[in-house]
Amino acid sequence: MRLLIVGAGGVGSAAVRIAARRDFFEACVVADYSLDRARAAVADARFTAVQVDASSASAVEELCRANRITHVLNAVDPRFVMPIFEGAFAAGAHYLDMAMSLSKPHPSSPYTETGVKLGDEQFAAAGQWEASDRLALVGIGVEPGLSDVFARYAADELFSEVHEVGVRDGANLVVDGYDFAPSFSIWTTIEECLNPPVVWERDRGWFTTAPFSEPEVFDFPAGIGPVECVNVEHEEVLLIPRWVDCRRVTFKYGLGDEFIDVLKTLHKLGLDSTRKVRVGGVEVAPRDVVAACLPDPAGLGDRMHGKTCAGTLVTGLDKSGAARSVYLYHVVDNAWSMAEYGSQAVVWQTAINPVVALELLASGAWSGRGVLGPEAMPPKPFLELLTAYGSPWGMQEK
Repeated sequence: MRLLIVGAGGVGSAAVRIAARRDFFEACVVADYSLDRARAAVADARFTAVQVDASSASAVEELCRANRITHVLNAVDPRFVMPIFEGAFAAGAHYLDMAMSLSKPHPSSPYTETGVKLGDEQFAAAGQWEASDRLALVGIGVEPGLSDVFARYAADELFSEVHEVGVRDGANLVVDGYDFAPSFSIWTTIEECLNPPVVWERDRGWFTTAPFSEPEVFDFPAGIGPVECVNVEHEEVLLIPRWVDCRRVTFKYGLGDEFIDVLKTLHKLGLDSTRKVRVGGVEVAPRDVVAACLPDPAGLGDRMHGKTCAGTLVTGLDKSGAARSVYLYHVVDNAWSMAEYGSQAVVWQTAINPVVALELLASGAWSGRGVLGPEAMPPKPFLELLTAYGSPWGMQEK
């Protein structure tokens, strides 16, 4: 296996640090728009740093061909999904990402009907990938990713009938010295939090609601405790119903009132827009200005304290037909991830999952062709290898 990791930011750098401890690949090219950042991420002699424009499918294709790449891991924000996805295909490589192609709200009914859904552009190319006997494994971060594996595991091993799959994400992370410092890409956070959230129901299909709708207090494990969670647009809702038989799928994120107020203010002022405006003699997208004014999440680890939890709440009937509700989860303590890997908890928790998936693909424990989500794969090998990486998961009866 010869890897290309596109993006040497927080998640990409963490993926390099995790992969450097494994021996399932022959070589890995780390590519970023900034050559200095790519060089800073390189871990050992198996890794090479290069510069690439991730917005150019032809540049990605050329890089893959020049380095005989077999598998491309997309570790940049979802604006660049399609050129990297298309470049990998053109080069004859397999592809993995942690966020799918972007959505577009319904033009007249954005809070009731879907427009272009997350991943629609990628799934439209599924036949080409399948005919070429190649795999595009989409949404294989932590959420989406591990949360989808949990859904499939619960359906296979714990339940005879699944009623609802509800992904729930919460944390008690605090960043010293900042009034507002998101622990993940603000560009991506704005995209998923201000777009109309999607819900799936068997009798209705996919539909949308208003941002931050249906608040509920969820009690997270590992000392995190109760956190108010709200509906947010996320890939699991678009992936899980394709492979897991259930009645309803939701995604809710523990944002907190202050974070929601900031996002609402950005939206009111138009600062969430990706449409460029002229300021003096320069054209710039307001969202890019917001991102530039905030600290880089990858560099916050030494100021960050607390834990982050990603998990999947599954309700239905157990194997004997009795009612059951189970939360399958994965917790990362920032103090541990910083001490062990030098990566803050949120980006590390995202990065470990595609590395585990790549190792499963290298061993043959996972395989497939076409455009597939994590829940299309057998879950037990993934959860066993995740634990072997020193990052166990947990389960809590609710």
